[in-house]
Order: sequence, then C-alpha cells, then structure tokens
Amino acid sequence: MIKVDISNKKIVVKGHADYADYGKDIICASASAIVTTSVNLALKFNSKSINYKEEKDKFTINVIEDDEQTKKIIENMLELLEELAKTYKKNIKIIKEEELWN
Repeated sequence: MIKVDISNKKIVVKGHADYADYGKDIICASASAIVTTSVNLALKFNSKSINYKEEKDKFTINVIEDDEQTKKIIENMLELLEELAKTYKKNIKIIKEEELWN
C-alpha cells in the first residue's frame, strides 16, 4: 500500500500499491506522475520553494517557502492523490498527522 503522510510542511509518499508487479502498477505510476509533475512545477516557479529526496519506494517533500503558488501546487497534488485513494482504497492511503500549513 502507498501511504501519503502529511505533517507540517512535509509530505512523505512511501510504499508500493501492490495493484500489480513493479513496473506494471498503474496506481504507482499514477502517484509517481502526480508527485513528480507537482514537484517539477513548484520548482519551475520558485527553485527555493521546496526540497525533496527520492529513494526507492519513498519520496519526501519539504515545503520551504509557502508562497501562494507553492501552496496551490501542493494542495492540488494532495487533492489528486486523495481522488486516487478514493478509487483505490486498498492501494493508497492518505494520513494527516497534522495540518500541512500552520
């Protein structure tokens, strides 16, 4: 299962959806596309707005500058992941440990 852990200015996406084998899993591909596109867009607008670390089965995003554009991009990313989680409840879960913006 993919878990999306949300806390104050930090998002961690980890795990494997187990919908299909590695390389053939449409849930993992969807989540990866959503996260990667959002990170690239945020950095395109403001190269100092976020930093990230990509590891095997784990992607960590830290929001450094929560300007309006960055907030909208990250909130949109989370909304897309939530929609994916609604459709594939057994494969992706959103966990809000605390609010993203304090």
